[in-house]
Amino acid sequence: MVSPLTDRWSSAPAGLLAAPQTAAPDFLPSAVRRAVTEIAAAPGAWCPALSPDGTRVAYVTDRSGIPRLEVAALEQEALPAVVSGRHEEVVSVAWSPDGTWLAYLVSPGGSIRAELHVVRPDGTGHRVVAGEDPRATVFAGGWTGPGSYVCSIAPGDGPGADVVLVDVVTGGHRTLASGGFLAVTAVSADERLVLARRGPRVHRHIVVVDVATGVQRRLIALDARGGVASEDGRFAPDGRSVYLRASLPGEPFTDRAGLVQVLLSEDGVPGESRVVLRRPDADLDGYALRTDGTVLAVWNRDGVTELRVHALCDGALVRQIPLPEPVMPGWSLSTDGTTMVAELTGPRAPRGLFRISLDDGTPALLPSAPPRPDPGGLVTPVRYEYVAPDGLRLSGWLYTPPGVQERNRTVVSFHGGPEGQERPDWSPVTQALVAAGLTVFAPNVRGSGGFGRAFLTADDGPARAASFDDVRTTVDELVTAGIAEPGRIGAYGWSYGGYLTLVALTLWPDMFAAGVTGAGMSDLRTFFAGTEPWMAAASVTEYGDPVADRDMLAAISPMTCLERLTSPVLFVHGDRDTNVPVSESVQAHQELQALGAPSDLLLLAGEGHTIVGRDHLVELNERVAAWFDRWL
Repeated sequence: MVSPLTDRWSSAPAGLLAAPQTAAPDFLPSAVRRAVTEIAAAPGAWCPALSPDGTRVAYVTDRSGIPRLEVAALEQEALPAVVSGRHEEVVSVAWSPDGTWLAYLVSPGGSIRAELHVVRPDGTGHRVVAGEDPRATVFAGGWTGPGSYVCSIAPGDGPGADVVLVDVVTGGHRTLASGGFLAVTAVSADERLVLARRGPRVHRHIVVVDVATGVQRRLIALDARGGVASEDGRFAPDGRSVYLRASLPGEPFTDRAGLVQVLLSEDGVPGESRVVLRRPDADLDGYALRTDGTVLAVWNRDGVTELRVHALCDGALVRQIPLPEPVMPGWSLSTDGTTMVAELTGPRAPRGLFRISLDDGTPALLPSAPPRPDPGGLVTPVRYEYVAPDGLRLSGWLYTPPGVQERNRTVVSFHGGPEGQERPDWSPVTQALVAAGLTVFAPNVRGSGGFGRAFLTADDGPARAASFDDVRTTVDELVTAGIAEPGRIGAYGWSYGGYLTLVALTLWPDMFAAGVTGAGMSDLRTFFAGTEPWMAAASVTEYGDPVADRDMLAAISPMTCLERLTSPVLFVHGDRDTNVPVSESVQAHQELQALGAPSDLLLLAGEGHTIVGRDHLVELNERVAAWFDRWL
C-alpha cells in the first residue's frame, strides 16, 4: 500500500520515484486560459442537511478553496458560519434529530479513508469520535437518536467492515453487526435489527441482522440468475416491514431499479414481498417515505433526474415536481415532508442548493449559495444514441463549441466507476476543453450505471473486452457521423476512465492522437496489491480474482503492452491516492520514458483520488486543455 507522504514525488514506492516532467510546457491563448481558469475555479455546494426545525441547513462547500462545512439560515441572507476545521477536507454531513449535533466525515490528507467528527451547530464541542486509527475507514450511516450515530468501520487490516453505534458524547463504541463487509443503511427503533448492504460491487444485497444473535438474513431470495441486487433499505415507521431499492428482473423492465416492500416477522424473519414502484424507462436513485402515505421518488431517466410523488399503497403517480437543473445528486427532506433542500447541477451550473416546495414545486436558490459562473460561455450537450455491432444500444452526451458546424478536433471522455454514468451535470474539464475549441463526447459504454443491472454487469470479469470494443464503436460513430476529424481525436478519463483511456491508446494506437489518463490503473495486478483491502475485495467480481484470474488481469492491463502506445499521453494523479495508488501512473510513465515514448506526469501534492483543492483543480483543467490543444 502506498504511504500518504507530503512531498509531491515521495509517494511512489522505492524504485518508482518519478522523474521531473519531460515534455515542454503547454500554453493556451490568454483568453482561453482565463475562461478555463474561471470554469475550474467555480465553487459549488453539496450534501445538504436540514435542521430538524427546518430553519437552518448544513452543507459542504469549496468556496474557500477546499470542501468545508458551513451552517446557514435557510431563508435569510446572513453570512454562513464555517464550523469545520481550517484544514479538514469534509466529505458529508448529517444533523442529529434533536438539532444539537452535526456529524460529518473528514478525509484526512486527501486519502480515501474517512474519520467521523462531531461538532455543535455553533462550531463548539468539536471532537473526532471514530476513525482515529490511520488504518481505519469510516463509512457514513445516520443518527439513531439524539446522541447516537451508527456507521460502518473497516479496520484496515482486512476486507471486512462492522456496523458500530457511536455515542457522540462519551465516544463509546458498540458493535451491532459483523461478519463480512457491512455498509449500514438503517437500524430499528429498538436497536434489535440492523439493515446492511453486503457483497462485492454491482452484486450487493441487503441483509437484516439480528443484533443479539448476529444472524444475517437476505431480504430478497436468490433468483435463477444468481440474485436480485439491492442497494439500500429502511424500516417502515411501524417496524413491521422493510422498503428496499432493488433491481427488478424481467422484461420489459430489463433489471431496472425500483422499490420493494418486504414484510418482517417480530423476530426479523423476512416474509412476503411486493413491488411498490417500477418503471421500464428509469432507475430509482433514491426515495423517502412520507407521513401522508406517499413516497418521494428520485428517478434517473437517461441521466436526467425526475422527481415524483407516488401513492405508497399502489404506486400511482400523485405529482411530478419540475427541477431547475437536470441532475439531483443529493437532497434533504424536512421533518414534515413538505419541503426539501435539493443539491442540483447542470452542464452550465456547479452543484448548488435549492429550497423546493413539494406541494407546488416552486424552487428557490438558497441565499447562502456560492456565486454561480456566468453561463454565457458554457455549452449544453445533446444526448446522442448509437448501436454497437452486437445490437446493444449505447448513448452519450455531445458537447459542441459554439459555431462549430463541421468535423472538429474531438476528445472522447470516459467516466469512472466503471459503474458510474455520464449525465448532463457540471464537468469543469469538459467545459474547459470546449472553451479551448474542442468537441467532447462523453459515452456510456456497457458497464455504466443508470440503464438497469443487465447493462451494468455486461462488462464483468471475462466480458470486459466487450466494453473495450464499445470504445472503437464510439469513435467509428463519431467519424461516420461527421462529428470527429480522423487523426485529431483524443481520449480522456479519470479513475476507471483513466484505465479505459490507457487501454484504448494501447489497443488502437492509430485511433487516438493523444490521451490524458487521470488516477487510472495501469496494471490490475499491482492495483489489487496496492489498493485498500476492502476495495480489493469489493472489486473481484468487477475485474477478476487477483490470484485465480491473474493471467486474465495481465491480459487486460495496459502495462503488459505499453510498447504499442505511440500517442503522447499525460498522466495525472493525486500523490496521496490510496484507492488507485499513485504508483499506477508512475510505473506507466517511467516505462514509456524508458521506451522513448512521449509522456508526461503531473502529481498533485496532498490530493487523493478526487482532486478537491481549488489551485489544483485550476492546474488540472489548464494542463488537460493545453495538452489536447497542443497534440490535436
